[in-house]
Amino acid sequence: MFQKLLRGAAALALFAGPLAHAQEAPATAPARTEVAAATRDADPAIWVVKDADTTIYLFGTVHVLKPGFGWFDEAVHDAFEDSDELVLEMIPPDMNEMQSKVMQMAMQMTGPSLRDKLGAEYRDTYKAVMDDLGLPVGAFDRFEPWFAAMTLSVLPVVKMGYDPNSGVEHVITEAATEEGKKISALETVDEQLGFFDTMPEDVQIAYLKTLLDGYADIGPALDETVEQWADGNPEKLGELMNEGMIETPGVAARLLTERNQRWAIWIDNRMDQPGTVFVAVGAGHLAGNDSVQEFLKREHGLTAERIEY
Repeated sequence: MFQKLLRGAAALALFAGPLAHAQEAPATAPARTEVAAATRDADPAIWVVKDADTTIYLFGTVHVLKPGFGWFDEAVHDAFEDSDELVLEMIPPDMNEMQSKVMQMAMQMTGPSLRDKLGAEYRDTYKAVMDDLGLPVGAFDRFEPWFAAMTLSVLPVVKMGYDPNSGVEHVITEAATEEGKKISALETVDEQLGFFDTMPEDVQIAYLKTLLDGYADIGPALDETVEQWADGNPEKLGELMNEGMIETPGVAARLLTERNQRWAIWIDNRMDQPGTVFVAVGAGHLAGNDSVQEFLKREHGLTAERIEY
């Protein structure tokens, strides 16, 4: 059970990745660890759905990576170059706008503080985590639990050397911009923030407690997840990223299943338009029994074929 919980905590670091750059770490937070730039060859999985005049590539991303992973080559690069359009989960706005949106949704100026909501049994655990990150223990008292969970899942991996600027979305967005490709998104900023903000508070608190329980293992769990991604092992990746989230069904439904189902509808509709599209979404969405590919097959009669290197 505990292994599943810590995997869920590591998964949140990946699901929160597109929003991580919106969070400005307090001045007391530790600086990011510098990492050697040695190249680690990676062959992450990629799929294609096609008909006579439409081709849609499906590529599973890692939102935060350590520098030095050589993944943007071979099949992935060929598919990207073949595409006219890049489709992401979300196109981040200006950082100031993003931070403003986060603050508007995340702050809660009345009612019990976050520490009161966690309860006395988590007081010491919570303080230990905050101390480890160099944050004042009251830093999130007036914020909703989802924001604390998202932030506390991102900061420790940044401390380990994981960097959104080395993440897949950042790299391919820069490449698409340089090449003049059209860039669009499956979701808006408000929608992505809303997935967290509209979760029932008890679900938010349960997930924050899950993260606190597995805090010390977030880094090793994320390391393992990234290794499976780099090795192109979606079956194992599905277990690592998705299984832990099943322990909090409200989180799994909101962040995984419901979105995968909607994205499958989008892909089915997009197949009616000619062209070649490179869709890049978090790797957890393309793994497991409720993956985008499974919804395409079950509900739309479309087969996503894996491209072999």
